[in-house]
Amino acid sequence: MSFWAPFFIEICAMHKYSNQLIDETSPYLLQHAHNPVQWHPWGSAALEKAKSLNKPILVSIGYSACHWCHVMEKESFENEETAAMMNEHFINIKIDREERPDLDHIYMDAVQAMTGSGGWPLNVFLTPNAKPFYGGTYFPPTAAYNKQSWMDTLLGVVQAFKERRHEIDAQAENLTSHLLQANSFGIQKIKEDEIFQAAKVADAANNLLKAADTQWGGFVRAPKFPQTYSIQFLLRFASTSNLFKKKSFELLNSQENLDQSDFKTPPKGLGEALLSLDKMIQGGIYDQIGGGFARYATDTEWLVPHFEKMLYDNALLTGVLSEAYQATGTQRYKEVIEETIAFVERELLSPEGGFYAALDADSEGVEGKYYVWTQSEVQSLLAKDADLFCKYYDITEEGNWEGHNIPWVKNAANIFCKENAIDEAIFKNTILQSHQLLLAAREKRIRPSLDDKIILGWNALMNTACAKAYAATGNEKYRQLAINNMAFMLQKFEQADGFHHTYKNEIARYPAFLDDYAYLIQALIYLHEITNNTEWLIKAKRIVEFVQTNFKEEETPFFYYTSVQQKDVIIRKKEVYDGAQPSGNSIMAYNLWQLAIIFNEPAWRQQSLDMVASLGNAITRYPTSFANWACLLQEVVAGTNEIVVTGNNFAGLCDEIRTKYIPHKILMGAKKPINGFPLFAEKETGDKTAIFCCRNYTCQQPVFSADELITLINKA
Repeated sequence: MSFWAPFFIEICAMHKYSNQLIDETSPYLLQHAHNPVQWHPWGSAALEKAKSLNKPILVSIGYSACHWCHVMEKESFENEETAAMMNEHFINIKIDREERPDLDHIYMDAVQAMTGSGGWPLNVFLTPNAKPFYGGTYFPPTAAYNKQSWMDTLLGVVQAFKERRHEIDAQAENLTSHLLQANSFGIQKIKEDEIFQAAKVADAANNLLKAADTQWGGFVRAPKFPQTYSIQFLLRFASTSNLFKKKSFELLNSQENLDQSDFKTPPKGLGEALLSLDKMIQGGIYDQIGGGFARYATDTEWLVPHFEKMLYDNALLTGVLSEAYQATGTQRYKEVIEETIAFVERELLSPEGGFYAALDADSEGVEGKYYVWTQSEVQSLLAKDADLFCKYYDITEEGNWEGHNIPWVKNAANIFCKENAIDEAIFKNTILQSHQLLLAAREKRIRPSLDDKIILGWNALMNTACAKAYAATGNEKYRQLAINNMAFMLQKFEQADGFHHTYKNEIARYPAFLDDYAYLIQALIYLHEITNNTEWLIKAKRIVEFVQTNFKEEETPFFYYTSVQQKDVIIRKKEVYDGAQPSGNSIMAYNLWQLAIIFNEPAWRQQSLDMVASLGNAITRYPTSFANWACLLQEVVAGTNEIVVTGNNFAGLCDEIRTKYIPHKILMGAKKPINGFPLFAEKETGDKTAIFCCRNYTCQQPVFSADELITLINKA
C-alpha cells in the first residue's frame, strides 16, 4: 500500500455521500454537503416536496463558527443509522442563520415560546406547510444534560405526526397565531411628552447601572456578551448629564488620559462604561496576541471566551472604543482600536474590499486550540523574556483553562510595572516584540476555518466602525478603508430590484433585510461625516425612500424585517430588541432622526419620534434590551448639535472637531454653502472659516476653533 492510500481512503469515506447542499456557497451548508442526511436548502423545491409527500419538515439552523453545531453534526448527522431515520420520515432542510436571519428569527421565536430558551443549533419541526409545532436546540446522541436523545426525539415526532396529526396541526396553528400576536405592537399611540423627558433618560441609566457588574464589568452574569450599546449609552449619558455637565464635558474633551480621581464627582455611568471596556480588553475575550474580540465570555471575569470571532462584534466594539478614546484620551483604547482593525484587515478582508463574516471557534476539531498556549511553548519561543510575559499574562505550568493558558491581564500595564519596578516604556516594547514572535508561531498552526461569505449589514457595521475610528484617531488609513469598502458594497450588492444580503464568488444572493438597509444608511451618514462628501447623504436618502416603500408597516411607524416582495416566510416579523446587534428598527429610527435634520423632512422626524414613543417605558425599564433606542431617546432629550463649518480651512477644522467627544451631533463642512442642504442656509463667511452651532435650525454666533465650539455646547 502506498503512503497516500490511507489518506485517499479516508477522503473517499468522507465524501461517499452528497446531498442537495453540494451546490451552495455558504461554508456552513457546505460543511453538511457530505452528510448521509439528505439535506435540502430552504426553497420551493423542498417545501413542495414536503407537501406532495405529506411529510413533516425538519429545519436545522446554525452557522459555520458554531461549536455545538459541529458537535451535533459529528454525533448525529454523520451517523448512518440516524441519517436513515431522518431521510425516511422527514424532509430535512439546513439553513445558515447568517444567510437567512429572517427564517432564524421566526423559528427561534417559536422554539423559545415552546421551551423558554433558544440557541444554536436550532432544530425545529414543521408541518408540510412550514408551520412550527415542536423544536429545541442541541440534542445529544444519548439522553444527557436533562435532554432526551436525538433519536428518541425523532421517534416521538414521527409517532405523533402519524397518530395525533390533528393535535400537531392545532399546535402549529396556535403557535403561528402566537407569533403573529407578538408581532402586533406599535399600534397604540403614546403621548410624546410622557416619554421625552430627562427623567426617563435617567431612569434608563439607573436601571442599566442596577444590572452592572461593578467588579468585572458587563451587565449580566455569565455568559457575558459585550453589550456595546449599553456601554455607548452610559458614555453618552456621562457626557450630557445635567448634574455633572460642566465639569465632565470639559474633562471628557481634554484629550488627556483620565482617571476617576480627575473628577470630584465622577459623571454617573462613566466608571461602569469604562470598567466594562477595560475588563474586556484585559480578558481572554480579547485576543492578546493577535487582536480582535471573540463573541462572548463563558465566565464572569471575561477569561474564557467562546473562541469564534465575528465581524459584527469587532465592528461594534471598535465603534464604542472610538467613542471612549474621544471621551478620555486613554491610549490603550487607541491601541486596541489599531490592533482590532489590524486583525480585521489581516484575517477578514477580501481582495475585493469586502469583509468576511467570521472565524470558527474550533481548529482540528478542538475549541480554542489555535489560541491557547502551554508555558513550555512560551518559554521556548521567548527565551529570556518568557518569565516577564508569563507573569503579565497569567501563563502557568498547570494552565488557567483545561491544562492550557489563555493569555489575559490581571493588572493593567501601568500597575504591573509599578508593582514590579519595571520601566513602562521598556516593558511595552518587550511585550510588543513577544507578541510578534508568538503571532508568527501561531500562524504556523492549523487555522480555524474562515466563513468567507460577505454580508451586507455586517460590512456596513464595519464601515461605520472604520469611520468612527478615523474620526477618533485621525488615521487616514481607516478613512480610505471605509471609502473602498463602501464602493465595494454599492458595486456588488446593489441590483435593479434593490440590495442583496450576501455576496460570494461574484454572486449576490437573497433580498436584503431591514438590518442590511438600516446599517448601510447609517454607514453612509458616518461616511459623509468623515469625508464632507454630500453624495453619500443623497444616496442614504434614496435608500430610506426605498425602505419606506418596501418595508414600512401601514398601521404603525415601524418596519418589517423582510421586504413586501419576499414571499417565502409564514409571517413578516418586526424586530425591535437590541441584542448582539442593534435592531434594524432602532437604527432606522436614528437614521430618520438625523436625515430629517439634514434634509428638513418633518415627516421623518415625526416617524422617528413615534417609533421611540410607541415602545413607551420598555426602553427605560429594560435598557439592556433597548440600548440603542435609549441612545436615541437620550439624543432627542439632550438635543442634536447641528454643526456647520464653512470657509477655506473647513476640512482642517472638521478634522479637529471630530476628535472631540460630541456624541449628539451632525457635522457638515464645505468651502461654501451647498444648495439643497438646509443646514448651510445663511452660512456664507467668505474666506474666513467659521463654525456654526445650531439647534432646530436656530444658530448661535459663529466661533473659530474646536475648543470654542466645546465651550459653546457646554453652555447650551
